[in-house]
Formats: sequence, C-alpha cells, structure tokens
Amino acid sequence: MIPAKGYAAPGAKIPLEPFKFERRDVGPHDVQIEILFSGVCHSDIHQARDEWGGAIFPMVPGHEIVGRVVKVGDQVTQFKTGDIAGVGVFVDSCRHCPSCVAGLEQYCDESPVFTYSSIDKDGNVTYGGYSNQIVVDEKYTLRVSEKLPLAGVAPLLCAGITTWSPIQTWQMGKGHKVGVVGLGGLGHMAVKFAVSKGAEVTVLSTSPSKKADAEKLGAHHFVVTKDPNQMAATARSLDFIINTVSAQHEYDDYLQLLKLDGTMVLVGIPPEAPVVSAVNLISKRRRLAGSMIGGIKETQEMLDYCAEHNIVSEVEVISMDYINEAFERVIKGDVRYRFVIDMASL
Repeated sequence: MIPAKGYAAPGAKIPLEPFKFERRDVGPHDVQIEILFSGVCHSDIHQARDEWGGAIFPMVPGHEIVGRVVKVGDQVTQFKTGDIAGVGVFVDSCRHCPSCVAGLEQYCDESPVFTYSSIDKDGNVTYGGYSNQIVVDEKYTLRVSEKLPLAGVAPLLCAGITTWSPIQTWQMGKGHKVGVVGLGGLGHMAVKFAVSKGAEVTVLSTSPSKKADAEKLGAHHFVVTKDPNQMAATARSLDFIINTVSAQHEYDDYLQLLKLDGTMVLVGIPPEAPVVSAVNLISKRRRLAGSMIGGIKETQEMLDYCAEHNIVSEVEVISMDYINEAFERVIKGDVRYRFVIDMASL
C-alpha cells in the first residue's frame, strides 16, 4: 500500500481536517498521480455534509484532479512518468453494460465507481483529490495538455464536462439561441463553450451584478430573472436552455422562454423536484431533459478542444487549510467562479 495524506470530513457537518490513509499499490494497468491541483465542486459540500444521503466517512472529497504521473504499471500504454494527467468524477465502471460499451460510463447500469465516497471493485472506499496522490486505472485517466494553466484545467473535469456534454449531445452552436441559467462554476463554463461554438448566448441570472462578468465571458444578452418585463421580452425566443442551478426554483419560469421544439437541459440538482406544467411542454412541443457529466472519450475530447481553443475555468487558487472557509463561500456564491486547491500547500 502507498501512504497518502489529505483533508477529510470525519462525519456529516464536521469541518474537514488533516487525514492520513493509504492508496492501493500500482497494478499492471494503473497510473499513480502526484496531485497538483484539485477543484472544489459544490457537490463536494453536499457529499461532505451528507445532504444527498449515502455518504461514507471519513471522506476525502475532490473529483476535479490534475497532476503529474510519477509511476505506471507494466502494462500501461497511454501514459508515462512525467505526463500531466487528470481524473474526473469516476474512476471505474462495470465496463460491459450498454452504456459502458458506448463510452458513456457515467450512465453505467451498475453505477460508476465514483472518485470518492464510493466502493471500488476490491471492496475498498475511494478517496478523492483533496490529497497528495491518487492511483487510477489508465482507462479512467485523462491526458492533459501543458499548454494551459493547470489550476484552470482542474474544474474542467467536472464543471467543464458537465456543460460540454449537453452542448455536444444536442449539437448547440451556430444559428442557435442558447440560454444559461445561473452564472456560477457550471454556468460560466456553459457560456464559454456555447460562445465558442458560435451560439447566441443569453445569461439568465437573479443577480444583476453578474452582467459585467457575463459580457466578459462572451454572452450576448443578460436577463435578470426577477424582472417580469425582461422575462416577458425573452419569452418563446430560445432554442436551448442549459439549467445549471441546484437551488430550489421554478422550471416553468424558464420553459416559457423556449420556442417551438425548444429543449431545457438540467445539469443542476435541486433538493426537491419542482412541479412542471404539462401545458408549458405540450403547447410548444418543448422538451425537458437531463445530462450528467460525460464519458471518458467525451471528456478527453473536451480537454483537447480546450487546449486548442485556450479555454479554462475562471479560478481562485487557495491553500488546503482554507477549505472550510471556501466551503462557506461557495454556499454564499462568493467565488468567481471555482476554487482550486494548490496541493503543494498540503
């Protein structure tokens, strides 16, 4: 076993603290990665506070991981020592169900093995990226270009792929009007990707103060959703909406902004399922859909696209011992737009 150290939540609603544990030895198909940066996702907070249920403690969160390969198994073909590599939301899957065979491991019929708070195939608990190193099968490891600032790359492994996947699945781009609900860690990436694809982008936000940021990110329009006049003026105008909001809100308010055959894709998970009016769907043949992260192949395609088009997340780099304050600031929306831990500070 390989000694490791990081920060863990000892239990629900208990602040994270230093934690020593062990990683498995490097197997024939494994890659050992020295973690350089780990993004802080809002889902880390939900999990660490057991707000979704089923959390396993002690928990080392973190599934937006970028680091340097320090050792590879003797049958590894895709990585060598010294390469920059990434690890996202999951580290394994059943590999044989229709979803896995199709390269959509995130929808594995047997459930993926998540990067943390999950049980791997050997029966061991997985620990995430708030740590100094990780060992992952090469099939679930991503290649990362050194052309981009690595701190800004880390959130691409969750926030990036979560918004890239629906844009690719529904082929959003030139000639389309795309709305983005919420300008946070996910929303700002949705704006960057949709703009880069040539779409006309409208940010839909409750915060008028975010208008300047939306414009800097390339958005063409900004709608304050608390303003009935602005919402009415946007009605029946959008082809697609990417809804990134996880707070409780009314889906019907946004469905009315879609034109005939418009689609709203959910990537945020509110605590309670909102009521949806059938009339809002039927009257304009609208669709309400969902999307969850992306498979390994799609995530690699996104990373390659970002390297080619110079796209990274907007980040605030923090030290490991600031993580509990960072959690509170994420809850308040006080970050532009993703915290990333510099693991050298560990």
